[in-house]
Amino acid sequence: MKTNRHDKILLAHGGGGQLSDELIRHHILPKLRNDTLAELGDSAKLNLASKLVCFTTDSYVVKPLFFNGGDIGKLAVCGTVNDLAVAGSAPIALTLSLIIEEGFEFELLEKILASISESAKANDVNIVTGDTKTVETGAVDKIFINTAGIGVRLAGVDLGFEKIAVGDKIIINGTIGDHGLTIISQREGIKFQSQLKSDCVGLAGLTCQLLKNTSGVKFMRDPTRGGLAATLNEICRGAGLSIEINEADVPVNPTVRAAADMLGFDAITIANEGKFVAIVSLESVDACLNICKNHPLGKEASIIGEIVETRDAPIVEMTTKIGGKRIVQMPYGRELPRIC
Repeated sequence: MKTNRHDKILLAHGGGGQLSDELIRHHILPKLRNDTLAELGDSAKLNLASKLVCFTTDSYVVKPLFFNGGDIGKLAVCGTVNDLAVAGSAPIALTLSLIIEEGFEFELLEKILASISESAKANDVNIVTGDTKTVETGAVDKIFINTAGIGVRLAGVDLGFEKIAVGDKIIINGTIGDHGLTIISQREGIKFQSQLKSDCVGLAGLTCQLLKNTSGVKFMRDPTRGGLAATLNEICRGAGLSIEINEADVPVNPTVRAAADMLGFDAITIANEGKFVAIVSLESVDACLNICKNHPLGKEASIIGEIVETRDAPIVEMTTKIGGKRIVQMPYGRELPRIC
């Protein structure tokens, strides 16, 4: 049943009374229904098979709300799933908190909720508890979403910076920059000959397969804000070792490369939402690459570099396509547009 009294969010929908109840029971619960959520308690009761759990939280403020390849709802689910996946866990449950601007159309809210539901099912997770708040016009940009997630850590998996050693190889599971350039181009109304599409997707199916079937994965991270450049610098600093990558081996969609060049961005600093960087032992690199390439989300996987000795201070260095060398610095931040 859907209320016909209002087609837009009112401040009263966040007041805790009848309209709040209608928002939850007639709009949110039917889209996300499961036995745990249906209790509508202040907290969810989860029966976990393991005491080894991973826990994460994130907030999503993307503009535009809907983009080629996804929307803020899909982004919220997949982003949280991926944070759990690269920590070496199998995601099982998410929370969902909505901060909604007064005047936001119910039609758009229901599209976002449907996307959240579809993405949760695709990633085999349940939305088990949540919250809604409504705020005055102008207090947020239409709708903000916060999620938290719990995953059960896979048996025998122990990832960490301290595991990384000289000679380890660096794998990425596909092309970089797709998400960030899609968001930027749609926001600015820039059209290209080939349409850009976000890589927004949940990675747990691939990461779990990788971790269950190989023993040489030492560390994983998803290169979201700040892109590949930020992630490699974080690994470099965390491990206290240097990194060398080859520009020619970093997979970039030709349309993304052209868009980045035209807009003055470096593709390795642009955000991704369906990629992971894995540090793997030399002995396991072929097996890891083979698993990736035989999975739909890893067909364009590539070995992009390796961990090397540090001379003075840990740095990330890239061999360019013309044979030169350049240091890949941590992006400063102000030059990077809001994309999540």
